[in-house]
Amino acid sequence: MKDIFIFSVETSCDETSCAIIKNGKEIIGSVVLSQIDIHKKFGGVVPEVASRNHVKNITIIFQELLEKSNMKFEEMSAFAVTYGPGLTGSLLVGIEAVKTLSFIYNKPLIPVHHIAGHIYANNLVGDFVFPLIALVVSGGHTELVYMKDHYDFKKIGGTMDDAVGECYDKVARVMGLSYPGGQKIDELACGQANYKLPKPLDDNSYNFSFSGLKSSVINLIHNEDQRGNSINKKDLATSFQKVIVDTITKKTMKAIEEYNVKQLLLAGGVAANKGLRNKLKELCKEKHIELLMPPMEYCTDNAVMIGIAGYYAYKKGIRGSLSLNAISSMELK
Repeated sequence: MKDIFIFSVETSCDETSCAIIKNGKEIIGSVVLSQIDIHKKFGGVVPEVASRNHVKNITIIFQELLEKSNMKFEEMSAFAVTYGPGLTGSLLVGIEAVKTLSFIYNKPLIPVHHIAGHIYANNLVGDFVFPLIALVVSGGHTELVYMKDHYDFKKIGGTMDDAVGECYDKVARVMGLSYPGGQKIDELACGQANYKLPKPLDDNSYNFSFSGLKSSVINLIHNEDQRGNSINKKDLATSFQKVIVDTITKKTMKAIEEYNVKQLLLAGGVAANKGLRNKLKELCKEKHIELLMPPMEYCTDNAVMIGIAGYYAYKKGIRGSLSLNAISSMELK
């Protein structure tokens, strides 16, 4: 059987990344250029700055990847790219570059949904066993996705306001923690859960809502400041993270039972959260559910995950045209 090589590109936010994936499993090469240090001084990602840096660096990382992989564009079976969701300007840089490669080398263009990429990062650690549930937790998404086959996605629940990663970053900001804040809270969450915080959307649905929890933390900090009291940041981080983790895992385990699946995939940037990973390990072991979690370096945005998802999209016959455009907000289908 002929090997399939996917050249993939990810530029949905502030990472400029490309990779070559063989047969949906093997990483031939990968390059990720992060802009965290650039955006740190702004306290978050500035879209115009992100897109300008993608333009500046994209051809440089292409060349670096080809050299370190000892391969040529002509050897690729197809070119895959994230086309949404994400920052429109950033997405367009990757899309236009990959459309150009597809045209020049007359190879298929594979459009990949960013969240499909996060889900397929789990293919690095194990084979998918269908049907399964994927828990997607990131800066822009908090979703439960049911899959009965490869590249077959059914969203059964999602966030109604702030995504979990967005909530982490906003809370970190009011706590005076530096960007990116989610990681800082996870590191601090080793104290006592002494602060009483509300359970967000504690119902029988598979939807999530974190804006009320965020507001509660902001009000708590403000009120303590008005009283002249200092906040114990370790205890507040622990209290906040416990509510988040308990809420997410409760609904996830309910979905696993209701949909009668034997495998759970954890996906997205917040999949790197140690508190969430440890709780899911504990619950899945207790319920005899196989848990797949991406290696830490592939939880955040990267082109490896896009190449893996692109391989399965390629096998499924999914193709894009040269009119492919960026879509900033879109459901996973």
